[in-house]
Amino acid sequence: MCYVCIVQRYKRAARGWVTPAAYRALAEFRYQIRRFLRFSERAARAAGLEPQHHQLLLAVKGLPRHGHATVGELAERLQVQHHSAVELIDRLVERKLVRRRRATVDRRRVFVELTPRGETVLRELSLHHLAELAAVRPAVRRLAGSLVAHAGNSGDRGGARIHR
Repeated sequence: MCYVCIVQRYKRAARGWVTPAAYRALAEFRYQIRRFLRFSERAARAAGLEPQHHQLLLAVKGLPRHGHATVGELAERLQVQHHSAVELIDRLVERKLVRRRRATVDRRRVFVELTPRGETVLRELSLHHLAELAAVRPAVRRLAGSLVAHAGNSGDRGGARIHR
């Protein structure tokens, strides 16, 4: 189901009502996301990388078809233009964190893969990120439950009318 369809369905179910608790849960969710992103940005910089460089390394490693990341796929994963992804890749190639490899069948296709050095840097950053996620897991779990409860009950009960 498309995002717009989900939102329209949710609006019909909610009938314009959002509880104060739902606002608090959404605000807390946004805050927790931003805290994690800020942590991630600082961790990347402490490792000598720009945050987008870390994101690119993670995207290469985390794609379902590991080792077959194309520039287009990476641009999509990072939500950047194709030429911006190329620039990021160029910088990481210079630092010997990734390399380009031509496809064997269709030589026009180029894949981006991590170098051993890139693997090491990404592994260290990922360990820090997983530790941070483990530390905030109880709060995030409670928050997720609260958000799901608000989303599931939006049309079943009244609450504070959306104030403009």
